[in-house]
Amino acid sequence: MIPPAFDYVRPADLGQALKILKEREGEAKVLSGGFSLLPLMKLRLAQPALLVDLRDVVDLNGISRVGDEFRIGGRATHRSILEDPALGAALPIMRDAAAGIGDPQIRNWGTIGGSVAHADPAADWPAVLQALHASIVLQSVDGERVVPARGFFVDTFVTGIEPSEILTEIRIPAPGKGSGGSYQKLERRAGDFSTVGVAVQMTLGADGRINQIGIGLTAVGDAPFAATKAEDALRGATPSAEMFREAAGAASRQSRPADDSHGPAEYKRAMVIEMTNRALAAALVRAKG
Repeated sequence: MIPPAFDYVRPADLGQALKILKEREGEAKVLSGGFSLLPLMKLRLAQPALLVDLRDVVDLNGISRVGDEFRIGGRATHRSILEDPALGAALPIMRDAAAGIGDPQIRNWGTIGGSVAHADPAADWPAVLQALHASIVLQSVDGERVVPARGFFVDTFVTGIEPSEILTEIRIPAPGKGSGGSYQKLERRAGDFSTVGVAVQMTLGADGRINQIGIGLTAVGDAPFAATKAEDALRGATPSAEMFREAAGAASRQSRPADDSHGPAEYKRAMVIEMTNRALAAALVRAKG
């Protein structure tokens, strides 16, 4: 299908983009990589009167470490995240996720901010950001808001972004000693959206117990979510296959998959157990160094 007619602007900087969004509040949509929004427009599931293309807003492209956190610009591409050496060394879970997104063209042009703002219920980044206890930075002409990733994803394609705001940055706490993470994705074809996706980030204490734990799930609910009951089962525990099975079962019970072309709900709940077990085991190996 062909989308309906729309206006198009390409602001030179963030300030100009925010001013346009304020002036055309409720009419405008932000275009980052375009791989999330444009398909919806072609299907006429999204019909903005104005597209605000952020291609020239280069300040949003960077990846850096500032103090005890990594800061990833909203226009950082999946490829730039995949190839960033410092980010990959500290948080290999980010490499796991970026490597499995789409094909080379999508990784070259698609952005983390576009994916997160789009909030597809089967997208990879939202699960990872919840496992990492990340924060999302939203900017408007009135100032900046920093919102926890947990609670940001409200429903299918619905987030906490206001119409006049732009997602400018992702902030992730830098992991300490004894930390490790993994993203495990079940997919029909390489690069496809998840049938089930599970992200795990854990930190072990000096006694070998799990001090910190984050588990994010995607594709098995109306929106990506944190498997808090599974986290509760593991926090303070000594890692073991039995504990991992218990946590995986808790994650499955918290999931709410639907029957669709990827498979029946019963199958997906079983795969939540399998993918959670795999992610926990892989995260533990990395946490132990």
